[in-house]
Amino acid sequence: MESLLPVLLPPELPAWAALLLIALSAFTSFISAAFGLGGGVLLLAVMAELLPLAALIPVHGVIQIGSNAGRALVMVRHVQAAVLLPFLLGGVIGAALGGVVAVRVPPWLLYLGLGAFVLWAAWGRGVPPLGRRMVALGGGVSSFLTMFFGATGPFVAAVIKTLNLGRMEHVGTFAACMVLQHGLKIAVFGLLGFAYGPYLPFIVAMIATGFLGTVIGRRLLHHMGDTNFQRILTVVLTLLALRLLWSGIEVLRQAA
Repeated sequence: MESLLPVLLPPELPAWAALLLIALSAFTSFISAAFGLGGGVLLLAVMAELLPLAALIPVHGVIQIGSNAGRALVMVRHVQAAVLLPFLLGGVIGAALGGVVAVRVPPWLLYLGLGAFVLWAAWGRGVPPLGRRMVALGGGVSSFLTMFFGATGPFVAAVIKTLNLGRMEHVGTFAACMVLQHGLKIAVFGLLGFAYGPYLPFIVAMIATGFLGTVIGRRLLHHMGDTNFQRILTVVLTLLALRLLWSGIEVLRQAA
């Protein structure tokens, strides 16, 4: 087994790190399936410490498309299909712009803006369902941002939260939207020349354990009431928004 690991893993990733990430994939998929989101951000944070920066966003994108595809598959009857087309149309434009943009908005401003929006969506009172125009805009903005940050799940979840869906519909629709977004991202990185081949066995292993975590997390979600789910979702969104705001302040402080 040990003699096979160097062949199956990219050369810059030690065996212990690969095994850690493969196990973590199950845990983070469980979190996303049970509570709606959060797993992708946690996984990205750990991967950032172990993978080369150039590989971080594209490899994370492939793993997340597998994880979200598994979640969308087991919850397919709850996916709100009418949301997907406007999200995809906006996402195509956002991913294309994100892949070729030459002048970037300062990272601190992106972090602060994203964090403020997520807080507004989590705590705003009387926020009406914003319809397909908002979904299309959300798909565009989040797909643009994901080319730089990787994990824009909190933004997408915040957009979908304004549609006031039930817990099963929210998680299933969110997963399907993230499949579309990550699919666009990995396609753009492929066109830009990133080689996914050396990472494929590692990616397949992480997707497999992620599916196991999704199945377990779905069982917990099934027994959770809509009210409890919305409360937990609000807390998770708030914590992620505060992390984004803190990141923006840190980047701004370091640039000063």
